[in-house]
Amino acid sequence: MNWPYELQIGWRYARPGRSGQGGGFTSFISAVSMVGIALGVAVLIIVLSVMNGFQKEVRNRMLAVIAHIEISDVDGPGFAGWQAAMATVESDPDVTGVAPFVTAQALMGRGDILRGVVVRGIVPDQEARVSELVAKLPAATRQAISTGAGKVVLGVELARSLGVVAGDKVTVVLPGGRATAAGLLPRTRTLDVAGTFDAGHYEYDSTLAFVHLDDAAAMFQTGGPTGVQVRVKDMDDAPRVAARLERSLGPTAVVRDWTSTNRNWFASVQIQKRLMAIILTAIVAVAAFNLVSTLVMTVT
Repeated sequence: MNWPYELQIGWRYARPGRSGQGGGFTSFISAVSMVGIALGVAVLIIVLSVMNGFQKEVRNRMLAVIAHIEISDVDGPGFAGWQAAMATVESDPDVTGVAPFVTAQALMGRGDILRGVVVRGIVPDQEARVSELVAKLPAATRQAISTGAGKVVLGVELARSLGVVAGDKVTVVLPGGRATAAGLLPRTRTLDVAGTFDAGHYEYDSTLAFVHLDDAAAMFQTGGPTGVQVRVKDMDDAPRVAARLERSLGPTAVVRDWTSTNRNWFASVQIQKRLMAIILTAIVAVAAFNLVSTLVMTVT
């Protein structure tokens, strides 16, 4: 069998020599160097795979709940020109979905248990175009919210902490109050639990509640949507698309992409990437020195 010249040279110096001084030692150094290079490459592949997999998994779970871009009115909390903004955004070629929403903080309780929640008012059919989580909800649950008859869908951790299941009632304590003869009393609203969702992200599973947009607008007295959610073809292009939409909508609109609304997480990922780059560079340098040592020992 005629091996290529490179393989013949490599095999010759990778096995113990039959004659000459130092042949066995040179072969030993060659073997150690090759093992070192193999380990360096293996560590390189494993670290890159773990880091990329971790980032992709967390990012995908997060973006399954939130939109790529959020647009709100600079004067808030209501968004008077939300219909015109939706028409402008839908004309952008990079946009794949648009949906209005209402979001506000409140207290939710049952019995003696009270939890802080983020109530998000949505139109399920439109929200499914920008949120994978809503798109994956059971049809019966989505239909229950669509009726707008005081139904709410809770995160699994929030439902567990309140001790409720589908069919139970929860009380929402709203911001502000109402003046009565007895003084200022808190505003409350009773909602029926239509179901639960599991986003796989504890922050959302323990604090987020979905209701119909009309119910949310009535509860928080916003007079309509507080913003518009946007989904784009490529999540990595969201900052560029957001900048373009901001120019199109003018100074009255506030446009924020997912990298700015989750700045802390995004910054931590960037720091980890820089540290991993330094570590991997060191690993590559070690492998390179092993290769050089192999050549030097071979010549010696």
